[in-house]
Amino acid sequence: YSNDYGVYLFRKEFDIETKSDKFIINVSADNRYRLYINGTYVCNGPARSHLFKWNFETVDISSYLHPGKNIITAIVWNFSWHRPIAQLSGQTGLIIQGNSKEEYKVNTNASWVVLNDTAYKPLPIRINQYYAMGDGEDFTGEMHPWEWMSNDFNVSEWKHAKEIETGKPIGNYGEWGGDLSMHLLSKRPIPFMEEKNQRFSKIRRSDVPISSNEFLQGKSPIIISANSKVKLLFDQNELTTAYPVLNFSKGNKCVIKITYAESLFDSNGNKGNRNDIEYKQIYGNADRIICDGGNNRVFQTLWWRTFRYVELEIETKNEPLLLNDFYSIFSAYPLKEKASFNCDDPQLKNIWNIGWRTQRLCANETFFDCPYYEQLQYIGDARIQALVSTYVSGDSRLTKNALTLLHESQLPWGITQSRFPSNQTQIIPTFSLVWVTMIYDYWMLNDDPVFVKSMIPGMMETLNWFKSRMNASGLLGPVEWWDFVDWVNAKDWENGAPPAAHIGNSSVVSLQYVYTLEKAIKIFKAYSMNDMADEYKNLAAKIKKAVYEKCYDSNKGLIADSPEKNTFSQHANALAILTNTFPETTNKIKVVNTILNDKDLAQCTLYFKFYLFEALEKAGQANQFTALLTPWEKMIDNGLTTFAETPDPTRSDCHAWSASPVYYFLSLVSGIKPASPGFKSVRIEPHFGSLKTIDAIMPHKLGDIHVKLLKDNENNVSGEITLPNNLEGVFIWNGIQRQLKGGINKIEKK
Repeated sequence: YSNDYGVYLFRKEFDIETKSDKFIINVSADNRYRLYINGTYVCNGPARSHLFKWNFETVDISSYLHPGKNIITAIVWNFSWHRPIAQLSGQTGLIIQGNSKEEYKVNTNASWVVLNDTAYKPLPIRINQYYAMGDGEDFTGEMHPWEWMSNDFNVSEWKHAKEIETGKPIGNYGEWGGDLSMHLLSKRPIPFMEEKNQRFSKIRRSDVPISSNEFLQGKSPIIISANSKVKLLFDQNELTTAYPVLNFSKGNKCVIKITYAESLFDSNGNKGNRNDIEYKQIYGNADRIICDGGNNRVFQTLWWRTFRYVELEIETKNEPLLLNDFYSIFSAYPLKEKASFNCDDPQLKNIWNIGWRTQRLCANETFFDCPYYEQLQYIGDARIQALVSTYVSGDSRLTKNALTLLHESQLPWGITQSRFPSNQTQIIPTFSLVWVTMIYDYWMLNDDPVFVKSMIPGMMETLNWFKSRMNASGLLGPVEWWDFVDWVNAKDWENGAPPAAHIGNSSVVSLQYVYTLEKAIKIFKAYSMNDMADEYKNLAAKIKKAVYEKCYDSNKGLIADSPEKNTFSQHANALAILTNTFPETTNKIKVVNTILNDKDLAQCTLYFKFYLFEALEKAGQANQFTALLTPWEKMIDNGLTTFAETPDPTRSDCHAWSASPVYYFLSLVSGIKPASPGFKSVRIEPHFGSLKTIDAIMPHKLGDIHVKLLKDNENNVSGEITLPNNLEGVFIWNGIQRQLKGGINKIEKK
């Protein structure tokens, strides 16, 4: 009946007469669990969600069973106030239910026994940045029952589990519509995470002479002498998300601290080139082990860690320590890289590879903004992640899960939370607008009309929340909460919010609202909500007219951030291009060149460049895209193996929103876009820039789309475009369209 910090070991013995082809069970826990059958790991969960839709996993454990006695065990932990912000909780507990009479044998009830494993306690993390991942694990080996999963382990001193409540699925609340369960159970909507063993690349520093290659391959132990202090610095060679696994023997009372970091820091707190370690130290989150002196002890963290560098800081007492092995188990959402992009500029392939790794490490049971510091599903990041993951893998399940969870985060007055799941409410109204545009993207890329329709009421709630804040000027008035748009380094931008956002009359926020309205209008029309579409169309036109009349500066030829016309940004003008706020007679090329070259403008950072790149295409200037990838090239030159939150990060070295070039390599450079909702037809309009060759593949539900083209010095294009059978589309080059059919379409020079 406690919600205190605790790690609990659950165990039940049961008999089966013969091994069957299937043995289906449903399992969940609060906060989390790791399930074993006869000592063999099966799965972990539940996939993160919230109390009104608490996920359970359905697994077939038949392959782990044998005739006679079997043992089912589970580690369940509740980190209480020490848990990550992304982790919600109701009450500590485990639930398992079989699907048939035979499978009922493993149902959770008082026949299970349980032990509070006091070997675990929280290890406070002190990081001088916003950190949302909770504490580390402080593990005392002598307090842990090491053989607790074994066949003959004595559990006579363990307590019988107490039944707290009967699990109930969503929509089944009892005879009188009451008897509400603390956790409303819902079937896991996403696959299990990928898990695979991986080895460290090298040991970069060591206080003792070692045969590092043999140890790194798990072939030879490292002996740490008694009464010594030793540090070993391991390099994974690239950033990863993984469960560290340490196998050790002896070393009674020895203390092992494991510290994880994306990069090392010099004495001034700078990271510099991530490959360099000289005169640098490690700072970061950590775990600690106090050894009990036993043989072949294996410590694996309950939750995975993010790292490139890992340091073992070891202090032995009166007994030597044997480090038998140290490796990790990679964990991430099982996205498959089905797309590819090749061209005659090898640097773009490097950006592709690093961008895809960034996307992978930021995708787990939900999308994450960053895997090291927060692991929170922020909407601003999630839109970009949804596009990248769908374009490259063809898998939209994590996107659909994100849209659903964010919808369920919607607050009573209409807008969503900025990030969800989260046990701390944060509100960024502009991110609620981004959620609406995510629905539009999903609608265009996936043939799922019933789901999209279910989102419409929430979309309208968000759009109407902003509508109610329109002022007499025709612009948005004051917008409460945190009006984040971008991490702009300019004195007039406060904590990512553009000038006037909080007091009213911000052209940036007003135009972001218009940008969202115009995407929502297309959905409303598709669902025959014509009156609503017309109402929002008129509203968008009114706002654009007001922005241009009150914020356009004829001397600069740009839209100012507010009617005061004392600050200007790339953001306002990119959004003005995207929403056709400039009159048709405006020279869009001149506007684009101004916003790209005028360094006095507040500059888009890596996040908002996503919208800047979209504006280039809208203005017919998409050929400038590849020349604007310098920030990504600099990160590569600086040794990053994922793309960071900002170009010169003091914080996150891996941030989801920075993977956007991967999407644009396919959608803009290769020119592959859905021409109709549900991706029922395709539009291919490539933008080579300075490139000569493009060879790109993108997965589609009907098969692969393959674009293989060559551009000559006269701007003629030749090659072939292969579409799946039953998919048609158009190819556009120099303003000329030609029809594409399923199969191979030859593109001749013209």
